Amino acid sequence: MKIVLIHPNYHSGGAEIAGSWPAAWVAYIGGALKSAGFTDVSFIDAMTHNIEDDALAKKLRDLQPDVIGVTAITPSIYKAERVLEIGKEVCPNALGVLGGVHATFMYKQVLSEAPWIDVIVRGEGEEIIVDLMRAYAEGRWPTERKSIKGIAYIDGTEIIATQAASTVKDLDAIVADWSLLEWGSYIYVPLGVRVAIPSLARGCPFTCSFCSQWKFWRDYRVRDPIKVVDEIETLVNDHDVGFFILADEEPSINRKKFIQFCEELIARGLPDKIKWGINTRVTDILRDEDLLPLFRRAGLVHVSLGTEAAAQLKLDLFNKETKVEDNRRAIQLLRDADIFTEAQFIVGLDNETPETLEETYRYAREWNPDLANWSMYTPWPFTPLYQELGDKVEVFDFEKYNFVTPIMRPEAMDRGELLDRVMNNYRRFYMIKALFHYPWRGTGFRRKYLLGCLKAFAKAGFARTFYDLGKVGYTGPQSKNKLDFHFDESRKIAPAQMTDWEASADRAARAKERREALRAQGKARAEDRTAAKVMACGAGDEQMPKNKPFCMPNGAVGARDTKEPV
Repeated sequence: MKIVLIHPNYHSGGAEIAGSWPAAWVAYIGGALKSAGFTDVSFIDAMTHNIEDDALAKKLRDLQPDVIGVTAITPSIYKAERVLEIGKEVCPNALGVLGGVHATFMYKQVLSEAPWIDVIVRGEGEEIIVDLMRAYAEGRWPTERKSIKGIAYIDGTEIIATQAASTVKDLDAIVADWSLLEWGSYIYVPLGVRVAIPSLARGCPFTCSFCSQWKFWRDYRVRDPIKVVDEIETLVNDHDVGFFILADEEPSINRKKFIQFCEELIARGLPDKIKWGINTRVTDILRDEDLLPLFRRAGLVHVSLGTEAAAQLKLDLFNKETKVEDNRRAIQLLRDADIFTEAQFIVGLDNETPETLEETYRYAREWNPDLANWSMYTPWPFTPLYQELGDKVEVFDFEKYNFVTPIMRPEAMDRGELLDRVMNNYRRFYMIKALFHYPWRGTGFRRKYLLGCLKAFAKAGFARTFYDLGKVGYTGPQSKNKLDFHFDESRKIAPAQMTDWEASADRAARAKERREALRAQGKARAEDRTAAKVMACGAGDEQMPKNKPFCMPNGAVGARDTKEPV
């Protein structure tokens, strides 16, 4: 059975400024398929190679696969739907499969707008896709599809979702097949070396209101650090990878295993061959102050910190569980350990003002990270904060949910001014870095890395791909009132999805009511017990009946003898 995996051709001018990123999902899904005996697996990276629809159709026509598998995050969903539509046109008998975080939570929306999709994989795909492929290969599809956990599909006029599959309990059983990727295509611009995105863990125990990771992965699991280093060693030796970023939301949560991971890298001499970066929380840096030199010896050179906001009000809104002053301290600790720091700010909520944007710039200058990134708030439609925003969300064109397009319209300014003020922050911050910081700070690797970062920004700036500036027509402050974000206003939430949301909201409200009622009952019972105890110990004017418990002076309970006075 011939299986073709495709990464859709979507670009937004965000993370791509630092390089071309390999599709890690292909390595893990492909590895799971091959381990299960499905060896005829190939990959088309339409994004990296900018493969347009006609060229993709020709490739599929030539390959004539039995199965076409695609993934999508929210902004790439329409491109992914189009890939499977092309697949259905040129390979009508092929099974079209869609996975990823957006399809997992928005399957009713997706199947409503793209009914040509045969099946959606909901959640982690490695085990579900194997079950699905076995059913398809054995001729049990579609007759037995209801028995496959973790999928959704259309049956007649009804959208069906089967029982959710459990999370992958043994992550170490998944052996990634990185050979499916064309490694010469994936370059990390700051260092000019090949880049990979392996993972140490899945999930996150924190529940930031704007994030979907904890909701998608559900429970937090960590791989055996030895096996992760085995995988990295393979990337170095077999694919000449010189830089990697751990895909984890917060790889340092499990302190013991993260230390083991670093020590194993050092023991094998890998820091001389490969450097790496992570995203993590400020609290972990503060916790691990004494360990930062070890992390640096292990090759950790870049930490992107979820500082998120310069105002405590926003940190509380995001449920970050950190304080503004913690951000400054964490950045200083990383600088002292010779680890490059990147401060992340989320801007563009409905309560954003020119003053709050200026505040983020002041903090960025005061904290003095090596890099700063201002991301537009993107209201993922399956996060708690999205539901709280309600009618304030006016744009349902998910292709623009990309961290660089102002989806929300602040009350105090329009979207054009918002984008212009964010660009003003970038201009001022990086102008100072370019003139007074990057060329003069340190020697050797530090200087090379900082100048490489400057090169990445300059390249994207001149090409006007940074922040999608070319697409919206931004050329500077003079253009802020003429911008066109090209929102597709015909995009709406499908009735089936809206019904699902309303049902979920009702269930959540009922559950909250039950919890509050139980708490109230518990409180009332506790108050009754306290009152009874006080009365029995002398507050009332009645004696206790025979052989009933009574209160000792120290609060102990004993049996009352009728010969003793109360």
